[in-house]
Amino acid sequence: MNTSPTPPIPSLPGQMQVISITAPGGPEVLVAGPQPLPDLQPDQVLIRVAAAGVNGPDLAQRRGHYDPPPGASPLPGLEVAGEIVALGSTVTKLAIGDRVMALTNGGGYAEYAAVPAGQVLPAPANWSYAEAAALPETWFTVTQTLVMRAGLEPGMFVLIHGGAGGIGSAAIQITQILGARPIAIVSSDDKAAYCRRLGAVATINRTTDDIVQAVSTTTAGHGVDRVVDLIGGDMAAVNISACAPGAHIVQVSTLEGTSANVPLRQMMAKGLTLSGSTLRPQSAATKAAIAKRIRDDLLPALAKPGWVRPSLSNFPLARAAEAHRLMESRAHSGKIVLLTDFGAAQDPV
Repeated sequence: MNTSPTPPIPSLPGQMQVISITAPGGPEVLVAGPQPLPDLQPDQVLIRVAAAGVNGPDLAQRRGHYDPPPGASPLPGLEVAGEIVALGSTVTKLAIGDRVMALTNGGGYAEYAAVPAGQVLPAPANWSYAEAAALPETWFTVTQTLVMRAGLEPGMFVLIHGGAGGIGSAAIQITQILGARPIAIVSSDDKAAYCRRLGAVATINRTTDDIVQAVSTTTAGHGVDRVVDLIGGDMAAVNISACAPGAHIVQVSTLEGTSANVPLRQMMAKGLTLSGSTLRPQSAATKAAIAKRIRDDLLPALAKPGWVRPSLSNFPLARAAEAHRLMESRAHSGKIVLLTDFGAAQDPV
């Protein structure tokens, strides 16, 4: 990544500020305090964190519903952006001083994070650290599920629930990059406008519109070929009704219900596929393969003139509880990001 001479390794502090989960519960259980820097494994890099994205799995972990995989940091935080300050003994393709973004296995809510080298990507040129930190977790999730598993192809209609949120925003832009046609479901006119700026060919207001009828009108009766669903519950039956024959529904969250009454005969008649997945437990090899797909096929688009960067709501790291409250309200558009003191100094807001 970094082709300039390797800068000297900075002296590292003995401790860092982190956000810990003191017990399962509400946002108030997120507490700031000091901890030693993480140990660096041979295949990892140490990133001085400038910004950490806030995502749905962080909320689930805080509530006690999404435990870290074995060996991962117990701290929340699945995506960061910052500067590499140390390399594990087997890392050869990254360098001290590289400006990067990364998918972590945990530990992002901290001033330093140890991350497997295969999960590290270059931060897009001329993007702030906060903008870069808003990308990895959602783009890895959508690339794994919609692109690699569901086989997204050019020309497909893709129905995207929660279009103005982090996953939804990523799905809209990835769908657009790969030549498919995103249809975003939103809950307000402001969110609809934001999704259209991101590249949605149409929007549906779930509070006022009949989703199945709106899909039929937008697709001239064809239906949608792929669905990215974060809702679950009763939305499962709606998705199946909105699908074209041979469609694939990707379940990435269950915000409004973990169980569903599924019209199996309709699903069978249409030849539909319903798949679910969680990203965090995936192997290092799988995550590295996702990173390569993003690097090769998606990142080049971010350098194009006029690319719409994510809408951000930034908070200091110490105010992580406030950030979680905002995310739980579902009142925001785009991504919520935590800034360390280093990040605030690098990217003044």
